[in-house]
Formats: sequence, structure tokens, C-alpha cells
Amino acid sequence: QVQLVESGGGLVQPGGSLRLSCAASGNIFSINGMGWYRQAPGKEREFLASITNIGITDYADSMKGRFSISRDNAKNTVYLQMNNLKPEDTAVYYCNAFLSRRWGERGAAYWGQGTQVTVSS
Repeated sequence: QVQLVESGGGLVQPGGSLRLSCAASGNIFSINGMGWYRQAPGKEREFLASITNIGITDYADSMKGRFSISRDNAKNTVYLQMNNLKPEDTAVYYCNAFLSRRWGERGAAYWGQGTQVTVSS
């Protein structure tokens, strides 16, 4: 079994910051890409950022400058630092990992259960 568990969400005032964490655990051989997505009420899930196992990052254009993704391979953990948060950032934030459970396996995408981020005064 593989689990991805997000943490760090909560209520923050506009202009504030949060750091989300997502730890992968279980039967894991290797993790390639890890990333963050979010879904606001009534909207589709949208890509925010991703990072490869060698640290190459990619961001949605709208997130550049405010959000920063990082990763600790030793802990199988990915982080999302979010600064200058706005009410429109309110959403459920999900982490994603593309991983293999054994040598030679093609790999598959796994998702966390999500963590709520609410930006409000």
C-alpha cells in the first residue's frame, strides 16, 4: 500500500503564508515526479507545481513568484511554500506522486486526500 498524506493547511489572512507538506509512505521503490494541485468549489482541479527527483521544477504561470515547491528525497516528502496568499487561493490542495512500488514496474500516479486552505480575513 502507498499513502500520501498532506498537512499544513488551515485558515490564513490575505497576504499571509503557509507551507504545505506531503509525505509518501508504504511500499515504495522509487518516486519520480511529485507535485501539487488544487481544486476550488465548483472548479476543476488545476496544476500548481511539480518537481522531479533531481530537483527540476515546473510551475503554472499564475503561481510563479508566489509559490515555491521543494522536496526531501530522503523523507519522500514534497513541500509547497505559499506566500502572499489571496482569497482566490482558497481551495483543497492535493499532492501527487508518480512512483514505482518495485524494480521494473512502470509506475503510476498516486494522490493524497487533500488539505483545505482558506484565505480570509
